[in-house]
Amino acid sequence: MGEDAVYAAMESRDPRFDGWVFVAVTTTRIYCRPSCPAAMPRREHLRLFPTAASAQVNGYRACKRCLPDAAPGSPEWNLRADLVGRAMRLIEDGVVDREGVAGLAARLGYSARQVHRQLVSEVGASPQALARAQRAQTARVLLESTGLPVGDVVFASGFGSVRQFNDTIRQLYGTTPTALRARAGSSTPGVIALRLPYRPPMDVPFMLAALGAEAVPGMSECVDGGYRRSLVLPYGTGVVTLSDAPTHVACELRLDDVRDLQAAVSRCRRLLDLDADQQAIDRRLGPLAAAAPGRRVPGTVDAAEVLARELLGPERLAELVARYGKPLSVSVGGVTRTFPRAEVLAELGIGTDPEQAAGLPERAAAVIRMRALRDPDVVLPGVSGADRWRPWRSYAMQHLEGAQVVEGLDEVRVQAL
Repeated sequence: MGEDAVYAAMESRDPRFDGWVFVAVTTTRIYCRPSCPAAMPRREHLRLFPTAASAQVNGYRACKRCLPDAAPGSPEWNLRADLVGRAMRLIEDGVVDREGVAGLAARLGYSARQVHRQLVSEVGASPQALARAQRAQTARVLLESTGLPVGDVVFASGFGSVRQFNDTIRQLYGTTPTALRARAGSSTPGVIALRLPYRPPMDVPFMLAALGAEAVPGMSECVDGGYRRSLVLPYGTGVVTLSDAPTHVACELRLDDVRDLQAAVSRCRRLLDLDADQQAIDRRLGPLAAAAPGRRVPGTVDAAEVLARELLGPERLAELVARYGKPLSVSVGGVTRTFPRAEVLAELGIGTDPEQAAGLPERAAAVIRMRALRDPDVVLPGVSGADRWRPWRSYAMQHLEGAQVVEGLDEVRVQAL
């Protein structure tokens, strides 16, 4: 983004640019979202950064008013399939904390040095700095939304020592863990309640209803207009309840191991497509999106789950979960078990790699590309004349599906839309 566009966004407090760019003020040494409500700084005092981590490594602290580290993620990382895009998604999922930079590089098929060089060049921060920024944000969320002892927060957020934890919080937020804890409201024991931000517009009820319509007994359910499901996470299992709120998606997490917080949040964001640049998408869709702006593409918390649903169908999927899903240590509502782990599916002869979609029925392959691989430009079979909506045809499909006109849709109907 150019400086003129960023300054215009700051003047209008436009939240669409949050997460695309971070604005640092040289006089205060604080960085913000473009939409921050604080007084406008003079233009010559601004510095722009592509990530919160890059602002932090340059010595800037997060604004206490707009909490820029909690802004929606850049849509760029959702769309890019190159090394940097894949690296950013894996770091967001906590791979560096669990496996180190060497583990990240191994997953990407590059050397650690190559990954480091590419990230510093494109996003202004190393893998370690990006992971450190996420650890700090996880720690802040735990301090502000739970009653966990500080020692447990240190461990859960991935810090190696209390001293490192204290120094990082002080450096990045300009305050102490105790002060952050003082801002916390009342919390329900065992529940982590947090807000999942997005760039408006977003049709949250449509998204939750779409997910609820494919609920699997025991694994997921509709609840009071919201959606609840189990999660299989790196350190254990969990249950998430998602519901609509005026400016965000309300998220309640129950985790076996709080070290899974960042991975759980990352997967919920992908499930709800929260990092999309929706205004750009709706502009491209034109009249198709005008009647129902903000419709996004439902994602998944587990790519193998989408593959199994398309291979088996909903009834056999429910049987698979009932027979092979892992029972939760504590049930929440009607959610009692998880989707089977990849190794269980492999033993049953069910594929777990969504990249291997060749040979599947055309619609199944399209759904896998759209939901598991996050391809924004997929056309479902039976839809003609969709080229006008490139590169956002996956989003156009949500409007057509919502109107129940995908299967057997004739070209005249599409032209009218």
